[in-house]
Amino acid sequence: MQNIIIEKPYRFVPPHRGTRWPAFIQRFNLYGKYLQHFEGVKSYEVRNADRLKKSLDAKHGILLAPNHSRMSDPLVLGFLAKEVDCNLYSMASWHLFNQGWFKAWAIRVMGGFSVYREGVDRKSLATAVDAMVEADRPLVVFPEGSTTRTNDYLHPLLDGVAFVARSAAKRRVKEGLGDTVIHPIGIKYVFQGDIDATVRPVLHEIEQRLGWRTSEELRLLERVERMGEGLFCLEEIRYAGRAFSGDDMATRTSRLIDCILHPLEKEWLRVESTGNILPRIKALRSRMLPDMIEGKLSPEERSRRWMQLEDIYVAQQISCYIPNYLRDYPSIDRLLETVERYEEDLKDTTTVHGALKVIIDVEEPILVTDARRPKGDEDPLMTQLRDRLQAKMTELSTESKIYGSE
Repeated sequence: MQNIIIEKPYRFVPPHRGTRWPAFIQRFNLYGKYLQHFEGVKSYEVRNADRLKKSLDAKHGILLAPNHSRMSDPLVLGFLAKEVDCNLYSMASWHLFNQGWFKAWAIRVMGGFSVYREGVDRKSLATAVDAMVEADRPLVVFPEGSTTRTNDYLHPLLDGVAFVARSAAKRRVKEGLGDTVIHPIGIKYVFQGDIDATVRPVLHEIEQRLGWRTSEELRLLERVERMGEGLFCLEEIRYAGRAFSGDDMATRTSRLIDCILHPLEKEWLRVESTGNILPRIKALRSRMLPDMIEGKLSPEERSRRWMQLEDIYVAQQISCYIPNYLRDYPSIDRLLETVERYEEDLKDTTTVHGALKVIIDVEEPILVTDARRPKGDEDPLMTQLRDRLQAKMTELSTESKIYGSE
């Protein structure tokens, strides 16, 4: 499990509001250098930046809502900020501020502020709303809530985006400050290297780690799909007692997630849940963590809860595997994403392959009114955001080359 759970009391980290450091970082392209070295992003293209520029010139309260397939997404938005000559505020998970002083400092001086994903963070929400009301900078919120490593597929969105935007719109109308808007942002990564030479050594390492015979004789697509089936079967056996190879992958994925989460939900929440996995995970963690943070547990109970947290993490990772994601559109980029996901789940790290070009594409703004959320299951604001963002991602997916078509 990656270091995403912090076993100490949460303290809100506010954003740095000065402009000197962001100007210095932009002037010398320090985020570009970081992205090239640590994330393999070597080039970029910003599209339709004029749409954001119009909103800035009109002094709108602006929320930027990008898809979130890679850890590099917050930094690549620096290219957009440079293009339109502005700085950004951004919500960032608190665990990112606990991975060394330099990373915490860098996130903060670039306008990042913490949000506690394991509870209700009123200070973070208030800071987000204030940022939109003041409209000194656009606010970045990733509506999927976490990285997905599925660049062409939009995962369920979290309703907090609509809450922040509507709260800001209400205050801006009351204070006579003008419109509040959401700009969906499509972020697309295109691999421009040799996919065979890049992923075959990774596949070889994974096969060795699992004790499998190396399958160099197979076509790359077949090899990757067979590895995915094998890894999934291992998790089914681990949590469900056997592999369900006769069922479709959507059914198997849902069943496996429930096999992991339902026993935990019965213990901690007294009720089994279904649906979007992130709220389910948040509910579990918010019950399990307080006593751990306060140090009230025996070593045995603390160890038991860490094992449960690891299981929850596995369920979240499984939810990011989209049935037939590779088979439906066997592109070079989906191949790379899939192999990176295998490596990440086995090692908690991925190899930096380089040769990535990122495209940042700005959608037309969605106007947010001060009206209350209509009653009913579907929030029309979130529906509009989801549809517009998925349409942009589908459009950008055509940038990827089909494997073997070169």
